[in-house]
Amino acid sequence: MKVGIGYTNNHDSFVSGKIAAEAALAGGKIEKPAFILAFSHHQVDAEAFFRGLRTVVGAEPPIIGGSAVGVITNDVVSYEGFPAGVAVLQSDGLDVEIACSGDLDLDERRAGKRLADKLVHKADGKLLLIFYDSVKTPPTASMPPVMNASPPLIQGLEEGMPSSVPILGAGLVGDFAFNPPKQFNGYAVAGQHVVGALFSGACHHYYQIMHGMTPLDGIRHTITKMEGALIHEVDGRPVAEMIDAMYGNQNWREQSPVRRLAIGIDHGDPYGDYREEHYVGRLITGVFPNGKGIAMFEPDLDVGTEFLFMLRDSGKMMESAAKNCSDLIRRIEEDGKRPVFGCYIDCAGRTALASDTLHEEADIIREHFNRIQVPLLGFYSGVEVAPLLGKSRGLDWTGVLWVMAEG
Repeated sequence: MKVGIGYTNNHDSFVSGKIAAEAALAGGKIEKPAFILAFSHHQVDAEAFFRGLRTVVGAEPPIIGGSAVGVITNDVVSYEGFPAGVAVLQSDGLDVEIACSGDLDLDERRAGKRLADKLVHKADGKLLLIFYDSVKTPPTASMPPVMNASPPLIQGLEEGMPSSVPILGAGLVGDFAFNPPKQFNGYAVAGQHVVGALFSGACHHYYQIMHGMTPLDGIRHTITKMEGALIHEVDGRPVAEMIDAMYGNQNWREQSPVRRLAIGIDHGDPYGDYREEHYVGRLITGVFPNGKGIAMFEPDLDVGTEFLFMLRDSGKMMESAAKNCSDLIRRIEEDGKRPVFGCYIDCAGRTALASDTLHEEADIIREHFNRIQVPLLGFYSGVEVAPLLGKSRGLDWTGVLWVMAEG
């Protein structure tokens, strides 16, 4: 396999697409592009960027991806200005089937089922890579954003896919303001879609989740009143007032999403010791306009759900990225395989800007891939999707590292 990476930060979106594609082809010594991953910031005109890519790679290879808060490559981490990144793959042993499904904002489960039905005849599939529009409704002056839910989307996909096929991917966002993102759906640019790439053939696929949350106090709470993605009461008390008491003030109510506090749901042994890898985090997108409740990034919780209040721990985040990236590369090498391409799907909240750190967490991933001299393309997402404890799930404030290997 040959892989080339291209990056630009050019205000001219059409030129940006051309430059990124030309750099990828030259860097990977690629003669016949087979598959392209591409991501661009909200300030980049997605249509013009896509046309620029096509002038270089031609009309045949599918291009999937879309909006991203920022881009990660072997050389750079960038989320300011007009960042855009491209990975171009070429391989005789790479078999990728592309499909897409629309009307995601009307019915996530049905959109997932339609996508799966288009791919189900691929019985030898090894991995399904998906990208979808995270934002159902952008925020207003008085309302936090409403998000497309990953649980029903994944449910629909699983209804039509073999259970042996892991699902990886991301819910896309274009900037920190939750403006409507775009998807590159193979041969077109669209919104409110989910696009899937089903991989089969000779390549091997590895993945690892990077965490970084710690329990606030270890006390389990129960949701006692909620509606959709809005939690009104916890333990019979107004949840916003509970959080006021935790902070000692109401300043957190001005944040969207809330910067440090989150919710964690245990998918392991509820009576066992705390294990980070068993928890799925849920970000709080903001306080409800009447000040009585909080809005969640994912509407997948119910009355009766038990959870812990969690803190997004920047130190643990760095430790998790270093350990899990190193462990994944070691596992690939111990299997006698050779890593040829890495894709890092990183939550936008893990940027140095959003997590108040001096260093970029993604730099840890870059350093590992530069050490082994393997091409890397990453991007900052809204939701990360990967299997956790045997089931593919939508995740918050994680990094998902996907590596393709040969041998």
